[in-house]
Amino acid sequence: MTVRVYPTTGPGAVPDPEVAAMLATLDAGFPDIATMRAADVRAAILGRRAPLKYLPEMREARDVVVAGPGGDLTLRVYRPHRDGATLPVIVFAHGGGFVFCDLDSHDEFCRSMAEGVGAVVVAVDYRLAPEHRAPAAHEDVLTALRWAAEHAGEFGGDPARIALAGDSAGGNLAATVAIAVRDGGGPEVAAQILFYPVIDDDFETESYRRFGTGHYNTTSAMRWYWQQYAPHGTDDVRLVPTRAESLAGLPPAVVITAELDPPCAAGDAYARRLADDGVAVRHRRYDGLFHGFLTIPSLAATTAARTEIWAMVRAVLGTPAR
Repeated sequence: MTVRVYPTTGPGAVPDPEVAAMLATLDAGFPDIATMRAADVRAAILGRRAPLKYLPEMREARDVVVAGPGGDLTLRVYRPHRDGATLPVIVFAHGGGFVFCDLDSHDEFCRSMAEGVGAVVVAVDYRLAPEHRAPAAHEDVLTALRWAAEHAGEFGGDPARIALAGDSAGGNLAATVAIAVRDGGGPEVAAQILFYPVIDDDFETESYRRFGTGHYNTTSAMRWYWQQYAPHGTDDVRLVPTRAESLAGLPPAVVITAELDPPCAAGDAYARRLADDGVAVRHRRYDGLFHGFLTIPSLAATTAARTEIWAMVRAVLGTPAR
């Protein structure tokens, strides 16, 4: 199902002025990463980052170091202010093309999700490519999920209501880990929450053809990300969830896509395939919006979308509004 929040970019459509201005600024200022080394990309992205504000305020926000498949794995646990309640848990993987971003880059988003949904959020500082190629990031998120299931009670979480979530590349990791635990004996996952997920490396879809340049996230950048993460190919369900023979038996899904995002068509198609295979799906495509918009809280469109999305997540997790 598609809910159109803003006009499409079709003939006669009038773009939202605030969104159009933000998109132009992002597109003009984002580095041409396809010509850069990963370390230089990270430095450039870090140089653009605003100082952390640590808002919204949490009852608790702390880093935990656990044993991961590649060594120490840092998780950041956010617990919102909810008195006397056992809360659902969301294990969250950040975006960044599998190459950059970290716990701090998505700190505000995780806090807002914890507050808006009423859930404990466990953010994963997974290993980055190209130093750690696929399936390293997938394995780290799987490890974090299993740790959260075992230790949920220690931070007020409900081990019977654990969801996987991620934005962009993190959406890919959430989707592939959901398949891995279905096929590998658990733990049971209550939901998968995919924010404009990078589902595959098909660069010939309609959204890539229409929006692969001039819309902040580009086809050339997406090709570069996949080259860093999976230089030896993607014929592996741990990398591309559509490699699974069936999606039946996966947890209920919330799938969010953005019209102006090159991976949009693949995300829309994944939502349809989930539904066709019998999975309960809540799907929203936000027309007139672009990749990454949910992590820009200054946009009025983001505020409106978050309100709707948090309600969708509460519904799938059985969490009442505050």
